[in-house]
Amino acid sequence: MKVTQIPFQKTGFFSKTMVDYLEQKESIKPFYNNFPDINGFKNQIEEKGKSFSKKHREVLVSALNKQYSKVEVSEETQLNIQSLLEVNTFTVTTGHQLNLFTGPLYFLYKIISAINLAEELKEKFPANNFVPVYWMATEDHDFDEINYFNFKNKKVQWNRTDGGAVGHFNTEGLEEVFEEFSKQLGSTKNANFLKELFEEGYLKNDTLTDATRYIANQLFSKYGLVIVDGDDKELKQLYTPIVARELTEQISFKAVSKTISELEKNYKIQVNPREINQFYLSDNFRERIVFENGIYKVNNTDTTFSENEILKHLNDFPEKFSPNVIMRPLYQEIILPNLAYIGGGGELAYWLELKDYFNEVNTPFPILLLRNSVQVISSKQQRKLDSLKISSEELFLNINELLKNKIKENSEIEFNFQDAKTLLEQQFLALRRIANETDSSFVGAVSAQEKKQLNGLDNLEKRLLRAEKRNQEDLVKRITELKIQLFPNHSLEERQRNFSEYYLEYGNDFIKALKKSLKPLDLEFTILEL
Repeated sequence: MKVTQIPFQKTGFFSKTMVDYLEQKESIKPFYNNFPDINGFKNQIEEKGKSFSKKHREVLVSALNKQYSKVEVSEETQLNIQSLLEVNTFTVTTGHQLNLFTGPLYFLYKIISAINLAEELKEKFPANNFVPVYWMATEDHDFDEINYFNFKNKKVQWNRTDGGAVGHFNTEGLEEVFEEFSKQLGSTKNANFLKELFEEGYLKNDTLTDATRYIANQLFSKYGLVIVDGDDKELKQLYTPIVARELTEQISFKAVSKTISELEKNYKIQVNPREINQFYLSDNFRERIVFENGIYKVNNTDTTFSENEILKHLNDFPEKFSPNVIMRPLYQEIILPNLAYIGGGGELAYWLELKDYFNEVNTPFPILLLRNSVQVISSKQQRKLDSLKISSEELFLNINELLKNKIKENSEIEFNFQDAKTLLEQQFLALRRIANETDSSFVGAVSAQEKKQLNGLDNLEKRLLRAEKRNQEDLVKRITELKIQLFPNHSLEERQRNFSEYYLEYGNDFIKALKKSLKPLDLEFTILEL
């Protein structure tokens, strides 16, 4: 195993928002609280410790013990759950949808980031305890986003009728998916583990929530991972005062809209708030709550409430009220003694819209930590990269740019078009000065001629490159094939592949290698050679 790290910024796969955040640019500082470094965590521990109550800890532990009643709990996880009763215990949290068989690879990277962060914080702050948490997005209703995973460039998909929160879905129909997947795995020891994990998870649990908990627990319980299902009456009772204010004051809409008006001056807005950022949750649907003409309505249904009725309903049935993307982060921070949220670039971009809202409801805004990202490379692939003289940073260039660079490096023709362009620009600069001193009407003609000449050089460069591509056909083919292997669909493999591909080859050594190599606070992209 060999580990190489490069800055996220040099991969070309991260937004301006994330790059500026990582570089702590002044333009983005107003939108977060503490930065993910040791000093930031020291401050966050103090802030969260003052705000999180004993009652909330007791309710949290009670709810978790009930949620874990159907699974075998490791000693490490049980100790972590019980430690949440202590005032010196804090969580670090990541969240993910209930993707079929964990979905894309970064599911693992998120959770291992949380596990490793908890361990590192324990080393830095030994007087405290730190618990890694995986928050299951059980109330999500975007079934099309989670009903498949990719295995060896093929989609393994679960087809069933959509409707309601996905965590409530029963697991009927997954027998066919299991049969299809099993045929592709073979019969090795690692293949049998994957088959058993899928079968025990999906065919012996009644709901998608229970199945996902089982699988995550099997993979990570020995590291003390605590899995939280927010779709829980006990937990939502802690949250009802916030929901009541949301219904009567539309507080999130006002606060987040104010933030967006400033944030959008420099950055792309990830999500926009609604006037009421709550859904109504039933067995078969999850629909928005809207306020029209003094009446609260559940969208696309005949259900209506007066203000008194909906507040009473909230008090009696808090489990019926489900936060959307704007309010879910706050719900999480109210029920957990949490220090940091670990997520991808898109997730953190919408968290950056929420700081004013958190201030409005007197809740500490958590540290935002960009999750670890990984490019896995086999030893064989690394030897090919070495023979092609492709560096770690060059690996992330788009295919056309990479081919252009390597063809030039391997060409027997030495001609630098950039030098020619620079020389041409200098010559036309002198011509513009002459034109300005003699007859300014010639300035436009000089500029037009300069553009024509530069375009001519561009065309010559492209023709030369095409000719060299033909001359170096073998090199082009080798580079292209390798890029396709490493970046399926021209994307990071962590967004495309499922962990089962690597588990099939490496077994549990794959998870051990990730555990050993991922350094959350380094804030760098990891290249892992296996």
